[in-house]
Amino acid sequence: MCLVPLKKRTNPDKEMTVKKNVGIRTNYLAMISMGLLLASCSDESALSFPEDMHANERAIVSTTEFDAQLEELRQGGVMTATVFQTETELLIREQALSSTTSSKSTETPTERKAYFGDLHVHTTYSFDGYAFGTLATPYDAYRFAKGEAIANPAGFNMQLPRPLDFYAVTDHAMFLGVVKAAADTSTEFSKNEFSEPYHDLNAPENMAAGLFSILNRFSTFAGFLPDAISQITSGELDRNEVLSVVRSSWSDSIDAADQFNDPGNFTTFAAYEYTSSTADMGNLHRNVIFEGTDQLPREPFSRFHSVNPEDLWQWMDELRAKGVDSLAIPHNSNGANGQMFKLVDWAGNPLDDDYAKQRIRNEPIVEITQIKGTSETHPVLSSRDEWAGFEIMPYRVATNALSQLEGSYVREALLNGITLEQEGMTNPYQFGFIGSSDTHSAASQNSESNFVSKLGLLSGTAEQRGSVPQTGLEGEFGYQVMKALGRGGSRLRINGDVYVSGAAPTFGASGLAAAWAEENTRESLYSAFRRKEVFATSGPRMQIRLFAGYGFDEKMLTEADGIERAYAGGVTMGGTLLPYNSTEGEQATETAIPGFLIMASADTESAPLQRLQIVKGWIDAEGTHEEVIDVSCAGRAIVNPDTNRCPNNGAQVDISDCSINAETGAGQLSALWRDPEFKREQRAFYYARVIENPTCRWSTWDANRAGVTPRPDLPTTVQERAWSSPIHYLPE
Repeated sequence: MCLVPLKKRTNPDKEMTVKKNVGIRTNYLAMISMGLLLASCSDESALSFPEDMHANERAIVSTTEFDAQLEELRQGGVMTATVFQTETELLIREQALSSTTSSKSTETPTERKAYFGDLHVHTTYSFDGYAFGTLATPYDAYRFAKGEAIANPAGFNMQLPRPLDFYAVTDHAMFLGVVKAAADTSTEFSKNEFSEPYHDLNAPENMAAGLFSILNRFSTFAGFLPDAISQITSGELDRNEVLSVVRSSWSDSIDAADQFNDPGNFTTFAAYEYTSSTADMGNLHRNVIFEGTDQLPREPFSRFHSVNPEDLWQWMDELRAKGVDSLAIPHNSNGANGQMFKLVDWAGNPLDDDYAKQRIRNEPIVEITQIKGTSETHPVLSSRDEWAGFEIMPYRVATNALSQLEGSYVREALLNGITLEQEGMTNPYQFGFIGSSDTHSAASQNSESNFVSKLGLLSGTAEQRGSVPQTGLEGEFGYQVMKALGRGGSRLRINGDVYVSGAAPTFGASGLAAAWAEENTRESLYSAFRRKEVFATSGPRMQIRLFAGYGFDEKMLTEADGIERAYAGGVTMGGTLLPYNSTEGEQATETAIPGFLIMASADTESAPLQRLQIVKGWIDAEGTHEEVIDVSCAGRAIVNPDTNRCPNNGAQVDISDCSINAETGAGQLSALWRDPEFKREQRAFYYARVIENPTCRWSTWDANRAGVTPRPDLPTTVQERAWSSPIHYLPE
């Protein structure tokens, strides 16, 4: 059996792990001669953890080949075609009782509570969700969020252990509901020639998940988008007939949101996904969330109205002038290939103030973590942040090509934003943070122990998710078939075993959006989104607060009126802090240095907290800088003043059964911190990050259930976390 070298991976806390004693698995394929040949080392290569993939020779070669073939893969530019004319005609709806908001004032900040939800959910109306076998409707999605069980396409039920507070179905606007209508032979739309290949695609007899069934699905859907575009353009497929399906599906999604909206108990939002990308497959996806449902556009703006996000913002501005407010939330910047936070506009011109104002007006928050990876930062960009490698998905979305790091991560965008600001323009990247899931089965996926990923029939088993090897003849045969089809990068041989490769194994069981709001209503939550008093978690329902102000003291951490004083005398996450207004002749004292009040509490159904941190970014004459500072440690340990790090708290994970020693962590962490390097004249930002003790990653849970050794090129543990939105310090 061939052993594959693995690049050494450092662990920031050197957590102790007890390795499972699992014998070498029998290679049943040795019974046939083909298996003996295929098990050779010729197809194996040096392995890399996801965060190290940009240095992996195999991935670099694959990316080079992909880029060389990109023109052919783009199918003649069909994906950039303008198919529909932009319009802002409104769908006037009678206000449903469930869509009303409470009359309670939203001007009582001390009453704000943390509410948790998911603003990125796909159902059967998304073309790819339907391709994955998803039959769950927006109505099913909201039932799931409220705690009911719904069916996964692979044949098992999914159910949350605790209901969520808010939820938004964000199906892809491009050809919304069209595949579903084509497949359903009872619809009028299914009677056209275009629909014939999709008839009964998700009928019970067609829901198999074997290799050939999956390949048949790939074959069927490979031509869906280009065929639809070309036939609409040529007149073979009636444009208005397609728009009728899109508008009907959109209206039904809105109806579902209103039916389940329950002010004070459960909140829904009318929403959708704008799914654009650049010519090099740089991801530019955004979720568009509407404030209310009384007036909405009769059709959502999609990439087939325009692939240029600036046109989306213009459409949103025009709707806002008609009284329809919305916000767009960029996601998966990690897969943007440098395009999401670049320093030029769509036309390649340097950014200007008009661009910056329009962007931040329409995009006040970003999705920092989800199933397809975390976009906070990357170890290459933040080499002094030992926790920067968390759940890295290194590829461009829907490809196995590496995504360029620069221009793709949030912390770097924050730094570039303050640089642009110093040049005299508005900061386009002064955004807040949320997380969400991007599930394509209607069911939010953020639990490590029962994660089934996002791809329905394509991720219903551990083998499909890539955490467990594909065994038997099907595994080896599938390996060779995928190679013959030019998809060799979708399989990887490790020590003779065949695994699913590419993006799927790097997916994470993440995340959630959280908002500090007075009550669980559209009005209150949407106001929190707008003012950026929001935070992201990687799945557990940790809570985190961040305030900054002058005259803060330690008593605010424990006294009953501490939060009230923080709101009254400072700014909260998402806000802007101005310099201390000293009186004439007053000497610089501690009062003139802002205090940062940081509080975090653990999710009682997850691991305890290990450390509470401040992430600082600033700019000076030499450029931009960043620093990560531990400010509170589990066990009341003291931060080392030389390294700004907590000592190792002795957290352990038994990999054999995923048990942990919870007594080493903390239920709550808090601190009043003052920046020892604070300069009144220096532009800076600060956000808080809280990190749990380590626990088993979902792939380790899968391996344990299968009785196999965890895959060697994936982390066995993770440290779940939450991020506050930044506070920006703006000097005079």
